[in-house]
This record gives sequence, structure tokens and C-alpha cells, in this order.
Amino acid sequence: MHLKDYYQILELEPSATMQEIKKAYRRLALQYHPDKTNNDKYAAVHFADVKEAYEVLTNPSKKYYYLQQRWYEQSIGKKTKQQATTPVAVLKQALELERYAAQIDVFRMDKGGLRDYILNLVSDETIEKLSGFNEPDITISIIDSIMKSGRVLTPDYTKEIVRQLYKLAGKNDVQSLRIRNFETKLTKQDQQEKYSFVIAIVITALICLLIWLAGR
Repeated sequence: MHLKDYYQILELEPSATMQEIKKAYRRLALQYHPDKTNNDKYAAVHFADVKEAYEVLTNPSKKYYYLQQRWYEQSIGKKTKQQATTPVAVLKQALELERYAAQIDVFRMDKGGLRDYILNLVSDETIEKLSGFNEPDITISIIDSIMKSGRVLTPDYTKEIVRQLYKLAGKNDVQSLRIRNFETKLTKQDQQEKYSFVIAIVITALICLLIWLAGR
């Protein structure tokens, strides 16, 4: 899972002082607090992130551990997470992944890496947060986009992904059926490719045998 960028959430530079952190928290808490936004669900998510960022950056031990994680992820080229987990934000990431998967070289791709990225995108934590929003149309779009990205994977890599998609679909029977069809189609496609490979080997062996016999 990507590490959250607490400084970005509080709209601060990493060099911010304790006084600046507290000032930013008070300003943003007033802006996103449920009492100020008529319990808007999107604002509530932002408020939760602001509160989390404040609690970490004002606690010396938590801040030290966070900065160590932040430094490590930056050193290996991982980007910190800046957006709150909302249906729109997750859909945006899913669509970006779909565009990437459409251009990927399936013979040289990192299947494990793609699987892990998708699992991170639809983790239990994300699904739990999305369930708090009443956005069924966006949820359906997220599932469809992820299935399109997963077409380049084999069943061995999609088992866990499919399990998470069922969780995300919840009681939506129509969407659950589409996930099942996606799973079935991948299985059939994988079997056909395996059979085609075996047939190709057999034909090649027969040709080699015929050439050998003809040359005797």
C-alpha cells in the first residue's frame, strides 16, 4: 500500500514547523469537519486524513517512524499517496491503469507487479471505505475498468483479484455475474493457449521426424 503524504494532505512543505502543522490542521479541520459540511461523505474522508496526518506529525515517535518509511519509499522510487480514498479517486486510478494495461507488452510484463498493484487498489481497507459512499455507478465503473486491466493476466494471477472484486460488488448480482463471466473467459483463454502450445510442439516434433526419415 502506498504511504500517505501527510504533508501534502495538510498542504505543507516537509520543512513545516510544529506551529505550522497545528495551524494547518485547525484551518483544514474547520473546512472539512462533518458539522461544517452537513455530513458530506467526501468531506468526511478528507477530514479523517487531515486528522490522521495531524496525529502522526505531532507525535514524536510516530513522526520519526513515518519519516523513516517516507524516506525509504522515496529512495526506491515509490510515490506517496496524496489523494483521499473516494470512489472518484479510485476510479481515476483504475482508468489510468486500464490505459497502461492496454499498451503493455504481455510477453515482457511483470504480471506479479500488476497483480499486486490491482490488489492494492481494491484492498479490504479501500473496499470498506468505498462502501460508505452511495455511489453504485462509480463502483461498477471501477470493477469494469479493473477487469479490462486484468485481461492480460492468467488465472493464477487473477484469483485474489476476482475475490476482491466480488467483495466490491457486494449484493449487486448483475455485477457479480459479469465478474464470474470474466473469470470463466480467462480460464478458457488460458486453456486454449496451453492446448495451442502443446499442439505446436507435437506438430514441430512430427515435422522433425519426417525430415529425419526423409534423409535416411
